[in-house]
Amino acid sequence: MAHKYLGFDIETAKILPPDFGDLHDHRPLGISCAAIWCADQDEAEVFYSKNLDGKPSAKMTVEDLSNLVDLLQDKTNEGYTIATHNGLGFDFDILAEESRRHDDCCHLALNHVDMMFHFFCGKGFAIGLNAAAKSIGISKPADIDGSVAPQLWKDGNHQQVLEYVAQDCRLTLDVALTSEKNGRITWITRRGTTSAFNIPSGWLTVNDAMDLPLPDNSWMDDPWERSKFTGWLK
Repeated sequence: MAHKYLGFDIETAKILPPDFGDLHDHRPLGISCAAIWCADQDEAEVFYSKNLDGKPSAKMTVEDLSNLVDLLQDKTNEGYTIATHNGLGFDFDILAEESRRHDDCCHLALNHVDMMFHFFCGKGFAIGLNAAAKSIGISKPADIDGSVAPQLWKDGNHQQVLEYVAQDCRLTLDVALTSEKNGRITWITRRGTTSAFNIPSGWLTVNDAMDLPLPDNSWMDDPWERSKFTGWLK
């Protein structure tokens, strides 16, 4: 049975130096905004907190983020399957910390489709969303990415960041739907060629992806363990 997907993405609030290394080393990161895009809807729904003057605040409040967790739970109860690209290792991990809803976020994370995690469990390495998107003729905007979004938000370019987080949800949906239809996800490699990973049964939830056999990563110098993505669930 085909999934009824819902794309989900967050943007963090903390401004980091260019050579910040591992993003998780700088936590807490805060969340400036978030978005969901249901595959059967024509546009995204965006979320952010407001100051007393009605303008977007620097980061979302615990209450507003808890309400977002409630909404995601409601959507899954309505039959939607949440889809992300690295939502297990990032979005739900950060949301759990910032909303103070760890157990609920764990449940959401385990039962959603994280395309990158499914791919990683099968191949032993990760690919970026844009590499997959470009292989099907779409891409992220050239003038913004997650590393500059916090500064743009602080500078008051709120609409630009909101459009960016919504677009990431749309890209996630397009890659998820196209890949599932074709039975494989394709991506542009660092050499500029197109490669593919078969998903004959469609996308797997995080729970199901963890049951895949470990791939042969003996050719890698420093391979990642699955705990890199799942460690926060404990």
